[in-house]
Amino acid sequence: MELTKYERARIIGARALQLYFGAPPLVKAADKAGLDYIRLAEKELEDGVIPLVVVNQGE
Repeated sequence: MELTKYERARIIGARALQLYFGAPPLVKAADKAGLDYIRLAEKELEDGVIPLVVVNQGE
């Protein structure tokens, strides 16, 4: 399933907030100090390990 830019932004934002509040990262980052929460969440989304799903209720 292809995500829209809005769904992608919502998922990355929600995961970055979880990371900010102390959730453990789900990917190994080469340099964790160099990655901010948003970039780390983007990497998790690219790797397909984010535990969030998009449910389409409109159709």
